[in-house]
Amino acid sequence: MEPEFIIAGRLRRDYLLPPTVSPLIDVPGGTLLYAAAGLGVWDSHIGLLARAGEDYPHDWLRSFEKRGWDTRGIHILAGALDLRYFRAWLDLQNIQHTNPMAHFARVGMPFPKSLLGYQPPADTDDDLKTTHPASPRPDDIPPDYLNAHFAAVCPLEYVTTNRMLSTFRQANVTSLTLDPSAAYMTSTAFDDVRILLQGLTSFLPSEEELRALFWGRTNDLWQMAETLGGYGCEFIVVKRGARGQMLYDSVSKKRWEIPAYPARLSDPTGAGDSFCGGFMAGYQKTYDPLRAVLYGSVSASLTIEGSGAFHALEALPGLAQARLDSLTGLVRQV
Repeated sequence: MEPEFIIAGRLRRDYLLPPTVSPLIDVPGGTLLYAAAGLGVWDSHIGLLARAGEDYPHDWLRSFEKRGWDTRGIHILAGALDLRYFRAWLDLQNIQHTNPMAHFARVGMPFPKSLLGYQPPADTDDDLKTTHPASPRPDDIPPDYLNAHFAAVCPLEYVTTNRMLSTFRQANVTSLTLDPSAAYMTSTAFDDVRILLQGLTSFLPSEEELRALFWGRTNDLWQMAETLGGYGCEFIVVKRGARGQMLYDSVSKKRWEIPAYPARLSDPTGAGDSFCGGFMAGYQKTYDPLRAVLYGSVSASLTIEGSGAFHALEALPGLAQARLDSLTGLVRQV
């Protein structure tokens, strides 16, 4: 079957030392998988777009396929590609990305040999003209993926984001969502971001990213959302972590505030990606942006209660629907 949903993002090999749950050593991660899992809570017909090297574990790819996900869009490059990513928490607010040897010593764990020689990846996303080696390219897209009606672009560098969105707009995709990268959500790149918004179904920045984009212009989040909606995007969703989400419908001019589900926080990794995947699933089922936000909120709540990209998929049967029902009556139109 052709996948109904397409997600473009990045893969990682994660080394995580979360604050309250067991460490994860060399496990599948990355924006792509967290978004796919958030969507996978509700539907499994997903096509994955990313790049990896020949050293990426083939059994991981097979495990994705066993979940019903299409991996033909994962382009395997000749040679190795270092996708290692380290993250440690001193507490739920203090996250460290460097000096992994010291952090393993701090928690009393032997340093994993597979992390020897690790250096935090250079952030090429800050350059609006640079492409990241792990980001998918339009040429990587299997032709039948372009028949899908729903596509989501995870945080990628600007040039790749622009190219992927253009490719999807020219295809049969009717619902296109973008979770932006913080690297280009800056006041100096405001006009560049405007270009991305034209024809989007939904734009899903975090509150911090949105404030950075409008730095020096306004402090009013609703005014920011209305401004972005005027550039050709139907729905602006502002992700606010534990404070929930704000939704602005640029067609009806309606505004809503949606609370976060009161989940037990164990590991916040990938919550925003999972939300975006759940949002797309909800929009496909209902074509209602408000309901879509609720789906996304439930996906994020399931993700943060454990650790690892696939934790949301391990929830008890019926739990996601029960959480969806409980949130429905808590929405507030403003």
